[in-house]
Amino acid sequence: MKSSSLSIAGAWLFLAFNHALAAEPHSALHHAPAPDTRSVLALEPDERAMILEEMRMFLDGVHKMTGALAKPDMAAVAEIARSMGQIMVHEVPPALRAKLPQEFRQLGSSVHREFDQIALDAGSLQDVSHSLNQLSATLKKCVSCHATYQIQAPIHSDSH
Repeated sequence: MKSSSLSIAGAWLFLAFNHALAAEPHSALHHAPAPDTRSVLALEPDERAMILEEMRMFLDGVHKMTGALAKPDMAAVAEIARSMGQIMVHEVPPALRAKLPQEFRQLGSSVHREFDQIALDAGSLQDVSHSLNQLSATLKKCVSCHATYQIQAPIHSDSH
């Protein structure tokens, strides 16, 4: 008897929740997306791929760092952070460099420097909380960059 009462109560809650969503004019189901107002970085496909590959490497590194922090394996944290530091900086082709706003380049450089600092501190302080706070501050720059810029490949028209 209790089982059927719970089933009925669960079904009622489910229907009430769905009805509330359907009745809400501002729900996500009926909400048009806001226009994308981020600055466009128009890059050639190979330039775009280069920037996006670096971002994927950062994301992979952050994933590995959080796993190492959870253990905690501070030697691994330091090694992973170091791999995303200045050692990761590669020679940016002059044509690509000219297309990137100074703020974008400065933000990228500061992120690499911060990973070097995380590596140094993880090795010397051995403090998970400190490293997490540093990682959080660095990720705030990533969020800011993604909120400010979008990378698009230019549309080339093939006129024959």
